[in-house]
This record gives sequence, C-alpha cells and structure tokens, in this order.
Amino acid sequence: MPEGGASISNSVSNTAANPTDGRAARGPAALDLKAAEATIRATSARRTSLLVTLVLGGLTATPPLAMDMYLPALPEVTQALHAPAATVQLTLTACMAGMALGQLVVGPMSDRWGRRRPLLAGLAVYIVATALCAIAPTVELLIVFRLLQGLAGAAGIVIARAVARDLYDGVAMARFFSTLMLISGVAPIIAPLIGGQILRITDWRGVFVVLTGVGLLLTAVVWAKLPETLAPADRHGGGVGETLASMRRLLADRAFTGYTLTGGFAFAALFAYVAASPFVVQEIYGASPQTFSLLFGLNSIGLVIMGQINGRVLVGRVRLDKVLGLGLTVVVAAAVALLLMSLGVFGEVGLVPMAAALFVLMSAMGITLPNTQTLALMRTRHAAGSASALLGTTSFLIGAIASPLVGIAGEDTAVPMAVVQLAAALVALVCFLGMCRPWNGRTGLKGGGI
Repeated sequence: MPEGGASISNSVSNTAANPTDGRAARGPAALDLKAAEATIRATSARRTSLLVTLVLGGLTATPPLAMDMYLPALPEVTQALHAPAATVQLTLTACMAGMALGQLVVGPMSDRWGRRRPLLAGLAVYIVATALCAIAPTVELLIVFRLLQGLAGAAGIVIARAVARDLYDGVAMARFFSTLMLISGVAPIIAPLIGGQILRITDWRGVFVVLTGVGLLLTAVVWAKLPETLAPADRHGGGVGETLASMRRLLADRAFTGYTLTGGFAFAALFAYVAASPFVVQEIYGASPQTFSLLFGLNSIGLVIMGQINGRVLVGRVRLDKVLGLGLTVVVAAAVALLLMSLGVFGEVGLVPMAAALFVLMSAMGITLPNTQTLALMRTRHAAGSASALLGTTSFLIGAIASPLVGIAGEDTAVPMAVVQLAAALVALVCFLGMCRPWNGRTGLKGGGI
C-alpha cells in the first residue's frame, strides 16, 4: 500500500481504537469506521495495482518498441549500409537472440537479489546499447550493438513476468496477462507508425535516437514507481548450481515444457511475420512505409482485441486449454491460406487478401500467447524468475532462428514466410497435444486451480 494510503488507514484505525472522548468505539459508529478503513485500503490497492500494471506493461512493450519502430526502416538500412536483405534481417535475429540469452541470466538473478536491482541495471545497459545502434557505421557493428541491446532489454521482459507471478495467481494471473497484452499491444500499433513518421524527417538512425529517449523515460518511471515484489525470505541464495537444478526441475515437468515449447513455436510464427512483412508488403506489393505501418498497426489492434476477449470473456468460463487449442487451430488455418496464396493456387492475389490472412493469424495470437504463459507459470509457485526466463528464452531463440529463414529465397516471394509460419504453427500444435495432453482435464484452468 502506498505511504499516503497507509497513513490515512492508520489514522482511521487509531480513531476507532482510541476515540477522543476515551470511550471504546461501539455499535454503528465502529462499523462505519471499519467500513471507511476498508474503502481506503481498497482504493489504495486499486491505485497501486493500476500503477504496477502500467509499469509492467511498459516493460513488456520493450520488445515491440525495439523491433517494430525499426521495421519500416529495414529496406532503407539495406541501401544505406550496402547490405543484402538477409544480412539486415540478422539485426533482428541478433536482438532476439540477445533477449533470449539475457533472460537466462537475469531471471535467476532476480530470484536471488530481488526484482528491482537487476531490472534497473539492465535498463541502463539497454540505453547505452540503443544509443550505439544510432551511430553504427557498418551492418556488422549494428548486429553487435543489437545483440547487446537484446541482452540488456531482456531484463524488462523476464522480470515483468516474474513480478506478475509474485502478485497474482490462478484466474487473476490469466486476466492480468491479458491486461498486459492490452497495454503492451499499444506499442506495436504505434511503433511502426512512429517509425514511418520519423523516416519522413530523418533517416533510420533517428529511430534509435527516439528509442534511446524511451529507454530513459522508462528507467526513470521504474526507479520512482516500481516497488520490490520479492520478499527477502522468498529469495534463493544459491549460485549457478542451484539455478541449473531449479531449471532442470522445471523442464522435468512435461506439461510446463509442453506449454513452453507451444508458446515458443507460436511466437516463431508471429516473428516470421515481423521479420518478413516489411519486405512482403513494401517490396512485393509496392506499399509505402506509411501504408505498411498502418497495416501493421491494424494487425496489432486485432491481437489486442482478442487478448481482451480472452481476459474479460473467456477466462473463468472456458478452460484455458480449450481456448489455447482454438487459437492454435486458427493460426494453422491462416498460415495454410497464406501459403496457398503465396504459391499462386488462387491466381495472382493482391495485397488485401494477404493482409486479411495476416490479420487473422495475428489476432489469434491474442488468445494463444497469454494462455501459454499463464498455464506454464501456473505449474510453478517458486523460482518465478527462472520459469519466466525459460519461457522467454525458448520463445526468443526459436523466433531468432525463424528470422533469417524468411529471407532465404530473397525479397521477391512471400513463400518462405508462409512456410515458416505454417511449420512453426504445426509444431506448436503437436507440442500442445502431445506434451500438455489437454484432454486429461488436469492442466487447464477454469475459475481457479490447475
């Protein structure tokens, strides 16, 4: 509870226990005082919850900001640094790989030293790395700086999930992740739009200058407003050995590993779209950076809307395993449609049908990704940092592998993107059915419990 709320609450409590006339509070007056105290506490808790939610939403928005604001500039980077498209796409791969590996380090650190200190250190390094990206003279150095940016940016991703696990459980956690998707989903909506507008007045380097400013602002807010959520008694004092043992225990849980792999391959299908769509939309279909940004934002709106339907309508009414299965099925269907259109099965199609299929695929991610995270984290009540690290590392590593594959056949065909998306979605569905075994009714969440 914030200090202001605590002092008011204590004042009410003292008045109830020690009235000015020296008599003990009795009857209706005592009940009124207790009701007032409860109201103050509830209001303060709501304000604290909202504040923490906004901060955690900002932290989870770090990846889409770092990725999506830069997407409209990818074709320009290939020209400015005289590098082929596949090499420039490695700047995305490097950032993703850094975010994956960084989570393996930062997650266990947050279990040992608390959430605040590793988070603030990671944000500081992120700011420096982003500023270096803005002055990179070659594509090779840009790849290195993007790797460093990803390593440091991992702190915000992994610790945001760990803090959510510290604060919430069961249905409340599932709904909280959907709320985070609403907040962090604003980033991919506005990031390409901002990136496209930045390119109107400056070059691609200006995108990283803006990202540096965003990092500074987020660091200041975390420093001032995010409290420590992991009590000293709940921290793990062991070193590398204990960390590895904790991760082995997590991976030995078949369902946890199944949900982790399901989420990882679903994320790969999403990231194949992120990496390939600038070239597919702009180079193949001739759209402008601003048009691409609008389409990208529209897809992100679909993802956010489905995330809210998940959190506000489905959670607590339908088993999460059923919702997750539906989401994966829709992703597979959309990927099949994209592949058929890319191969010319329906003749020469324009941008609108391709954009519609991508919209369906992205929207389905709104009920796929938050539910895999919730169901996986529900398998562990301890070592939330390590569990969050495994979730994030798996997703980002698989996504990093998918990135160069979508450009392997050049910039003139969308077939590689569709093939990668379909393969990743099918593997995700197989992992879900084969490892999580949703039909047994013991891992899905409905109204609390596992």
